[in-house]
Amino acid sequence: MGINKRFKKIAYITAMTGVVLASALALSACGSKGSGSKSSSSSDTVVIGTTDKIVTIDPAGSYDNGSFMVENNVYPFLYNFAYGSTTPEPDVADGAGEFSADGTEYTVKIKKGLKFANGHDLTASDVVFSYQRVVTIGENGSDLGNGPSSLLSDMESVKATDDHTVVFKLKTPNNVLWEQIMCTPAGPIVDEQVFAADKLTPDADIVKEKAFAGPLVIDSYSINDSISYSKNEDYDGIYGAAKAKSYQVKYYADASNMKLDIQNNTIDVAFRSLTATDVADLEKNDKVKVYEGPGGELRYMVFNFAIQPYGTATENADPAKALAVRKAVANVVDREEIAKNVYKDTYSPAYSFVPSSFEGFTPALKEAYGDGKGGPDVDKAKAALEAAGVKTPVEINIQYNGDHYGSSSPDEYAAIKQQLEDSGLFKVSLAQTEWSVYAKDRVITDSSNGSYPVYQLGWFPDFSDADNYLSPFFGEESFVHNGYNSQTVIDQINSEISDTNHDSRIAKLEAVQTTLAGDLPTIPLLEGKQIAVAGTDVKGVSDTLDASFKFRYGAISK
Repeated sequence: MGINKRFKKIAYITAMTGVVLASALALSACGSKGSGSKSSSSSDTVVIGTTDKIVTIDPAGSYDNGSFMVENNVYPFLYNFAYGSTTPEPDVADGAGEFSADGTEYTVKIKKGLKFANGHDLTASDVVFSYQRVVTIGENGSDLGNGPSSLLSDMESVKATDDHTVVFKLKTPNNVLWEQIMCTPAGPIVDEQVFAADKLTPDADIVKEKAFAGPLVIDSYSINDSISYSKNEDYDGIYGAAKAKSYQVKYYADASNMKLDIQNNTIDVAFRSLTATDVADLEKNDKVKVYEGPGGELRYMVFNFAIQPYGTATENADPAKALAVRKAVANVVDREEIAKNVYKDTYSPAYSFVPSSFEGFTPALKEAYGDGKGGPDVDKAKAALEAAGVKTPVEINIQYNGDHYGSSSPDEYAAIKQQLEDSGLFKVSLAQTEWSVYAKDRVITDSSNGSYPVYQLGWFPDFSDADNYLSPFFGEESFVHNGYNSQTVIDQINSEISDTNHDSRIAKLEAVQTTLAGDLPTIPLLEGKQIAVAGTDVKGVSDTLDASFKFRYGAISK
């Protein structure tokens, strides 16, 4: 599935995400550093709070929840998920697409008369441009290492045969995931008259040029502080007209301030990421309602195969000892304790590389490690280290991030440190790094082996299929860049993607997880539900909090 770019050089340019436009929100009294009064008391305006961070709103340069939340609300897609559905349906597309007889070409017709908010026509040429630039920018490294090009690894080429017809040439015949991939961060359709073909376009230019054709249009933008949206009256896609006239999104540096604002009804909705304690407290507040959506989030520890203990770039490199260290960690970690004591059971233990709610899940880690029932087993960990000749205690450095993965991350990793050290087998050093640095320093590149031997990572799915927890992490074009490269796993993934027989494909998905359980490139720890909190006068939150894992503002009103 495409060229292996795991070790491509990644340039990280903070200037791209430092763009700030003059904001018309007048939110100085309630900026992201603290709480204050609601920007608008109008029932026509919904105010939403979040702690998620934006990398860029150029789809070619972002593959994260915070950026995609913006993109999914302002850009159109060929296909997207209707409220409450996990089946792709036409958005820009004019009906269902078709595979060629040999399954290697996928043809899509798009609607006629489409326009961007700036008046530019939206044609098949824009679709081709949008997909090609994601690949081009990923290949030349100007995506800053944060782009979604890995999602398009099966696309050999794309062309427009006329103004309303697009043909994708695929490497995998009858790719069962292709329509879903069109709904992902690789799928937004952008204006070729505004966006650069081979490099990221500054957020300021995108907003200034009104290069939007989704349900909403950005009126004012201050990155990771505030965004003001208005309804796109010309949008005629899958979501229909937005339920409110306008939306304001406020970005918080501290979840505690967001909690204060939602409980005082200073904002209408809080989505990502309140602490478990905050959620439990808000459930007792009669001014708000707590909503739970289907689970899909996974929280991991990732091993850097180059610089973990006995990694390939260390002085005492030894693959067998490195694997023994990973196995010992897997045998010692107590997920139940973390879920209960840190997250108050708002998260559940994760025992595989696919969440338990997904078809194709198998509890591969539960069966292979610990006591076989989900609990830890220190004796088993000790035996694994002794068999490989590893001296104890093993010194291990673990990095985590609190501003991207939630303010409970320090408690989560303090618990992991204590568990590992209480076993007597490890001596752990913990460190926390701000996200803009963390996102760059965690990866292996052509010029660096990465900075973190073991580190925290989280994942929200692009679509509701088990493969979305496998291909992006362990496929030929993995975005993780941790030095793990298994041809066995790549072959298994390629096989399940092209298998149109349901039962056979499920068995292959399970086989991938079993192989990964033996290699342990990552250790999944917890799986979590989607949680949002809203005022009692707010409608529509449950409509968008669905298994598509896309939070669409246009569903919400007061």
